[in-house]
Amino acid sequence: MLDTLLELLQGSALGEAVRNARFVYPLLEASHILGIALLVGPAFTFDLRLLGIGRRVVSVTTAARVLLPISHLGFAIAICTGIALLSAQATVVAETGAAPWKFGLLILACLNVLIFHCGIYRRVDDWADGAVTPLAARVGAGVSLTTWTGATFAGRLLAYS
Repeated sequence: MLDTLLELLQGSALGEAVRNARFVYPLLEASHILGIALLVGPAFTFDLRLLGIGRRVVSVTTAARVLLPISHLGFAIAICTGIALLSAQATVVAETGAAPWKFGLLILACLNVLIFHCGIYRRVDDWADGAVTPLAARVGAGVSLTTWTGATFAGRLLAYS
């Protein structure tokens, strides 16, 4: 079933356009990198705040209010451009050794975000002003830092494996 979906994506009008239009692929690549920067930069900054860095400077809720919307925008850009890039040669990319790592880590990163926001962050008002963030928030931050870093590295390796 996955092979069929990849073939449909690759054979789509989007796949054709990305493969055949002269500047579309490099523009998508550049946009994808900018999306990743907008996603990972603020997410890492927020994760570091959850781990205690800058707790005297900015509250968790202020950091979330400022950083997470930027990260969400970056995620939307990275997903849209990533799908478009994948459409150019989906079956080839899927056969690389880095593909399971990239997509597996992306899934874990997204699950971590979902668990964080549906779990410990729902009670942020109870712990935001504490000296130390709860263990669940710190674990989530560590998972976030690890999975987004791994997905970024695996994404770069797609071109070389």
